[in-house]
This record gives sequence, structure tokens and C-alpha cells, in this order.
Amino acid sequence: MPRRALLSVSDKSGLAEFGRGLAALGFELYSTGGTLKALQEAEIEARSVSDLTGFPEIMDGRVKTLHPGVHGGLLARRDKPEHLAALEEHGLKTIDLLCVNLYPFVATATREGAGFDEVLENIDIGGPAMIRAAAKNHAGVVVVVRPERYPEVLEELQRGDLDADFRRELAAEAYAHTGAYDAHVAGWLRVDRFPPELPFAGRLAQPLRYGENPHQEAAFYRLPSATGGLGGARQLQGAELSYNNIQDAAAAFELAGEFQHPAAAIIKHTNPCGCAIGADLADAFQRAFECDTVSAYGGVVALNRPLDADTAERVAKIFVEVIIAPGFRPEALELLSAKPKLRLLEAHPAHALWDDVEFRSVPGGFLVQTPDRGRLDPDVAQVVSARRPTEAEWEQLAFAWKVVKHVKSNAIVLAKDSASVGVGAGQMSRVESVALAVTRAGDRAKGSVLASDAYFPFADGVEKALTAGVTAFAQPGGSVRDKESIAAADDAGAAMVFTGVRHFRH
Repeated sequence: MPRRALLSVSDKSGLAEFGRGLAALGFELYSTGGTLKALQEAEIEARSVSDLTGFPEIMDGRVKTLHPGVHGGLLARRDKPEHLAALEEHGLKTIDLLCVNLYPFVATATREGAGFDEVLENIDIGGPAMIRAAAKNHAGVVVVVRPERYPEVLEELQRGDLDADFRRELAAEAYAHTGAYDAHVAGWLRVDRFPPELPFAGRLAQPLRYGENPHQEAAFYRLPSATGGLGGARQLQGAELSYNNIQDAAAAFELAGEFQHPAAAIIKHTNPCGCAIGADLADAFQRAFECDTVSAYGGVVALNRPLDADTAERVAKIFVEVIIAPGFRPEALELLSAKPKLRLLEAHPAHALWDDVEFRSVPGGFLVQTPDRGRLDPDVAQVVSARRPTEAEWEQLAFAWKVVKHVKSNAIVLAKDSASVGVGAGQMSRVESVALAVTRAGDRAKGSVLASDAYFPFADGVEKALTAGVTAFAQPGGSVRDKESIAAADDAGAAMVFTGVRHFRH
């Protein structure tokens, strides 16, 4: 009895070779629309799917495979005589191999200028139905959804047949393919940010050598709809990225992206150890580096402008793991080629179907929240001290407030001349975070401003900062002892602003 294969693919990669290999193994090939045309142009004998259904494609191709001639052939169990008898009774044929990948919905939905109707027409209906049917009946039907699998499937068929484990593996891939596809469609159609069911999907970008520690396994998945960010980054040079490299690069990328002026951020263990804006990129990097020259060793550098030779020369003087930027000038690449292990990532602002929420896993589930896009707005913030901040202090407070939201709580940032000069991160008490920031700043604390991600529960943190020379504070307010903190600022002639918004980052 001849074996039959049904091929209907959007991605034509490797199609001709696969079709030719199947034909050589004696398969009868059936196909639809563009796939049929591609096979025929490659001089591979193939028949229209209408030969299986006895029915033409209708409604501009919307209905072509939704027919018992297809689904009967896919779903009939070979170990049930009554199924095979039903096929024979109705003049239907078994289908032994299904090769389908789906309409390019994500590419269409994320393409600039794509209209609603165009995206809607790229929601595949018949494809997922066939894939699910074949995957359910994988004991009798080989289902292939990834072109990368074509050579392996052909090799196994040439040996005789696919074993049960490989068939099951392909079936799992098939359901993942349709599940991810449906998740993208749901994300595009979604109106409620937190619907009753929240499907989202990732595509394997690369397996990683290990996770946060060598005894942990890990992999990096990207959102297929992402056109930027780490998911869309391009590695231009360097050793393989690690789990921690990616985490730190993401933190650095997000911080550098906060600013319109040339900016540089240096991250260590997902916390900023330096951030600055400058007249140019080299100036921004140098002043970011000077915030904490010790912690910058082995860190990750993010820039919000293409890396130029002057900046590259400065970065090259220290050991860093990764540089991430929206581009690299040829002269910068040439200079950094002397450090072949240094990872260079080209990444642009991220745009994806799930941009309005962020995820974090917990045992047995995951948390979802909107991104923290808070800014210090002088028209909304409340000046609670006797003295108002000067115009220069407002500018520095706005800078520090952007940086502090990227520091792990309890978070304190001292800033001066649009650069961080001291950072206190991740301490269990706020006064300890102040002490760390002040110690790192040293003499640079004099004339600096301070941003605190949450309120001061006691005046001790404010007093320690005032002793170091801080002149203005931005904090959310809301403590039962706010009056004590305000009084401490007033006694020192400092300015204090309540933002009414906190920036916890755990």
C-alpha cells in the first residue's frame, strides 16, 4: 500500500529537498496552494489536496483542508479495523506523514503598517487543525513542523521507520508549535491585561552551559514577537553568553534605555554600580565608571548610542564581560577585536506583543505586572521641606530617580552632575543602604542629591546622608515618622520631595 505525505508550509526552507527525499522513498505527495507550486517548480511530482478531498479550495483558500478527506486520513487509527473500514467505505485514504508550518502571523502582526484585516487573515485555521490531528495520532502519522527536522526524519525513514520515542518527540513539538501560535494570536487580540487565562510562548534562542550556578541547567528563550531587546539581540563577538550574562545585560539595557542623552550603565549582579549621561558616550561611560571602579570589574556595560572608537578605547582598559549597544562603529569593532572573548551584543528597543506586562516565575505559578515606567514629575511631586529644590537639584533628582528604580531594594542612589556617585543596594535596612552609598561616594557625596526607592522609616538614613553633604532628597513618603525626616532636612537647609510613588525592585 503506498504511503502518502501531505505538505503545506509557510516556511519553504528545505522543502524541495524534503519533498524530493520523500518521493524517492515512494511517498505520494499531496499539497496546497503555494507549497504545491513550489514543489512543482522544483520538478517534484505532487498532487493537489483536492485529490484527497474531492472538493476545491474555496473562500480565497480559507477552506481547503477542513474536510474528512484530510482529517479522516490523519485520525484513523491503524490498529482499529473499524477505522480503516470507515475510510474504505467513504473512499478516503490514510495520510502517513504531515509536514505543516503555519501562516506568518507574528511577522505580520509585528510589521510596521500592517492593518487589522491583514493580520486577521494571517491567523491559520486549517494548519493547526491538521497538526493537532496528526500529533494525536502520532503512532500512525509522522508530524513535522520544523524544517530543521527534515534531514533527521528522512534519515530515519531511509532506515525503515521512526521509532515510538521519536514520533512522540515530534508530536510534542507539534503541540508546542500550535500552542505557541495560539498564544501569539491571543496576545494580539487581548483587551484585558490580566485575562482569566494568560498564554504566552517562547522560542528557544540558545541552550546555555548552565544556570546561575554550574550545577543548574538552563536555556534562553525569546519572544518570537520581539523585534528588539535581549530576545532580538545579535552577538557580534565573544564567548558564549551565560545565564548571568543575559540577566546582567538585560538590567543594563533597561537602565541605559531610560535616557535621551548619551548614557552609559555598568551592571554587576543585576545592580548598577555606575550610571551617567554625558556630552558624548565616552564622557558618559567615564563618569559611570568612576562611580565604583572596583565593582565595575567583570561587569556589563550598556550604552544607548552606537559604540564609537573613543568610548571603546576607554571600556577596553578594564575587564568587562559584555558590552550591549544599539550598534558598533567599524573602528570600535576593530579595536575590541583584540579582546576576542569580550561579548558584544547589538540590541535595539524591544517591541513585542507582551510589552505591557512582565513575568516572574514562582513555585507553582508566575507573577505578572505592568512595567515600572514611573518618572519624577515636578508638577506632581510634593515639596515637603521649607526649601524648594533648585532647578539644578530638580534635574539631578530626576536623574537619580530613574537610576534608583533599577537598584534592588532597599535602594539608595546619590547623584551629582548627572552621574551616580554612590549606590546602596539590597540591604535589609535602609540606613545600611545609605551607609553603603555614602561610603562609595566619599567626598563626591558633598553637593549630591539622594533618591530612595521607598520611604525612610526613621530619620537616621536622612541624617547620615546630610552629614555626608547631600543637599536634596527624593523619596515616596508615607512613613509614620515622615515629620522627623522632614525636620532633619529643614535643620540642615536641605530640600526634600515626596514623589508619592515607590520603586521597589526585588
